[in-house]
Amino acid sequence: MKKIVLVFLYLLPMVSFAQFSYDLQGHRGARGLMPENTIPAMIKALDLGVTTLELDLAVTKDGEIIVSHEPYMHSSISLTSDGKEITEGDRSHNIYQMTYNEVKGYDVGTKFHSGFPEQVKFHVSKPRLADLFDVVEKYVKDHNLPMPNYNIEIKSSPEGDGQYHPNIAEFSDIVYQLISSKVAWERVNIQSFDFRVLKYYHDKYPNVTLAMLITDPSKYDLQLADLGFQPQIYSPYFVALKKEHVDELHKKGMKVIPWTVNTTEQMQSLLDMGVDGIITDYPNLAPKGGN
Repeated sequence: MKKIVLVFLYLLPMVSFAQFSYDLQGHRGARGLMPENTIPAMIKALDLGVTTLELDLAVTKDGEIIVSHEPYMHSSISLTSDGKEITEGDRSHNIYQMTYNEVKGYDVGTKFHSGFPEQVKFHVSKPRLADLFDVVEKYVKDHNLPMPNYNIEIKSSPEGDGQYHPNIAEFSDIVYQLISSKVAWERVNIQSFDFRVLKYYHDKYPNVTLAMLITDPSKYDLQLADLGFQPQIYSPYFVALKKEHVDELHKKGMKVIPWTVNTTEQMQSLLDMGVDGIITDYPNLAPKGGN
């Protein structure tokens, strides 16, 4: 009972009314504070005033779109349906080979995560994207909050095709159809490290805002040439990002939104460079105001 009460109290609205002049994105919801990519993590992020919810997708054997960073149950956050640990490096708990009912049996909220010791712990499962949309959209209306944007990553790789996820066309199409049935595309962008996804959306769904995920921003010209077109958003790992990169990307007409920035000082430094947004595990640490 005590654990339930503590979780309930933590989920009570704590809305920040400060107006951010930049796009504050809650990474996997608010991973530093709640179990990642769960509905409570999204609600917590909204209560902290984020403008965008960042999340990742996987697919079940029966075609359900699941909110998950990996296409399998990761050992660092998951317990099996009978409460057992998963061995580190074990990728056999493959979401693409499970039904949604099987996915629901895994607990991804109870296990202590050494990287995020502040996380509130409770039993929770990976949600369907459709259910996340329903809960979030109702929550913001019920609490008179601004309608959030969604930064949605399609997790795929050539070696994962047919093994951990559908082929790119099938994966992209079912995601597009689901989002179209739930949320206006004006509030959604698709992001991916897999340029095949971005190219597919660019060709088939030109109405969709796209973000290219990148590790090394010093190679932006080569990356853009490889992609073959200019997306609306360039989203690099923040560590190597410099002001000259931001300036050049802005000249090309792209927004720059780095990931994953977890201290106030780092966020402010990037905002001083002129970035358009910040993706963070800790939206509670975001500086008010901005660039």
